[in-house]
Amino acid sequence: MRAIGNRTLWTVTALALCAGLLAVSCSKEEPKLTGEPIKIGCLFALSGPAGHIGTPSKYVAEMVRDKINAEGGIGGRPIELVMADTESSPDKALVGLRRLVDKDQVVAIVGPTRTGTIMACLGAIDELKVPVVACVGGSPPVTPARPWVFKSPQKTTTAVERIYTHLKKKGVTKVALATASDGFGKEGKASLEALAPNHGIEIVAAEEFGAADVDMTVQMTKLAGTDAGAVIVWTIGPAGATVAKNAKQIGLAVPLVQCHGLPDPVYIELAGEAAEGTIMPSTKLVVAEQIDDADPQKALLVEFKNEYENVRGHGPVSTHSGYAWDAIQIVAKAVEVAGTDAEALRDAIEGTTGYVGVSGVYNMTAEDHCGLDVDSLVMVTVKDGKWVLLE
Repeated sequence: MRAIGNRTLWTVTALALCAGLLAVSCSKEEPKLTGEPIKIGCLFALSGPAGHIGTPSKYVAEMVRDKINAEGGIGGRPIELVMADTESSPDKALVGLRRLVDKDQVVAIVGPTRTGTIMACLGAIDELKVPVVACVGGSPPVTPARPWVFKSPQKTTTAVERIYTHLKKKGVTKVALATASDGFGKEGKASLEALAPNHGIEIVAAEEFGAADVDMTVQMTKLAGTDAGAVIVWTIGPAGATVAKNAKQIGLAVPLVQCHGLPDPVYIELAGEAAEGTIMPSTKLVVAEQIDDADPQKALLVEFKNEYENVRGHGPVSTHSGYAWDAIQIVAKAVEVAGTDAEALRDAIEGTTGYVGVSGVYNMTAEDHCGLDVDSLVMVTVKDGKWVLLE
């Protein structure tokens, strides 16, 4: 047999070394997960009118699951997501909730994605005694604080505070309201009316419209005829874009302020040029690159946005995109502390403090089952079809 030359020997050695390093690298990237999976239920609107919010929530839930599992899971146990589609229906949500708990035996539930949907589930949640971290914008599910219900998005009252603080800085002391006649719109109107005196703001006129209406020209014309320094709109979905179009058509001369549910690429797509110059409160995610580098959320926001848009190709993020991420992280961190016993897990979620999430820095208490303050929101506007940070 011919002897191996020095060059050949070096080649074989180098290949063996690379193989060893590759094995070590792979073992670090894919830690071995053992034990029974920790099941977390995902109660999302994957179809129906709220599907444009629920479906991205599913994508994000899968993102955070993959991240946690890639980092070793929870004590070596993998997270398993169990999906249930509410179909944007309170009745279907209730069926899905019971299935997740009774049949799938999840330790906690993330979702649903509509305020009215979780309100229909409150009785069942108390009965089943399962921790639920909702991904809804309304305040009622956690006002007052209910033992088993938490939420990851900002409360309506927090968004109202952010709007009024901004307007007061701009010298606006009189506003007019255009609110949807559904539950979300009524809650927004009530919050706007209740908090206005605290900021020295007077509501000079108010108009309502149906969430499914296709023309609000009459209402906008009436409000444009007042001495309001801004018009605040409270609705989600296509209605917000319709209001923006009607405001542009009648030549509204004062700022049009949308609510915290509208910073979404769908709004810009539907409203088109009418979206230009409209302002609204938003999570920092849609303007991630514009946030100050000193902000504790900055690194996570940029990483999340890149993963969602570029790596996974899910399209532009919205203000809603981080809700499921934060909800699952809050549950996962609580499981790390307390295990999966329902009562202990509930207590650990309530004790969440200093968690730096996509939607803000969370500090929950027995009285506050949301844990986000006004500083978790920024004011944004639309310029050249893109989100721009105002403050």
